[in-house]
Amino acid sequence: MHCLQIAIKEVNHLNEGEIFLLKDLFKGYEWNRLNIGERRSLGLLFLHEVKHGNLSTTIETTTKSSANQQLYIKK
Repeated sequence: MHCLQIAIKEVNHLNEGEIFLLKDLFKGYEWNRLNIGERRSLGLLFLHEVKHGNLSTTIETTTKSSANQQLYIKK
């Protein structure tokens, strides 16, 4: 998925200890152009990368936001 590659690439621009939502890795208009199904699928793919994939050494999950969105932190 093209959006997953964009998100993974953007992680490199984050500072250590920075807390973020997946949507923070996209420009507002890019995120808004994704329909809800695409956002959910992307969220699941990104979470899988964080827990089991290439991002497991640089990103970890934290709590969820008040809107029930997964928060991440860069190690």
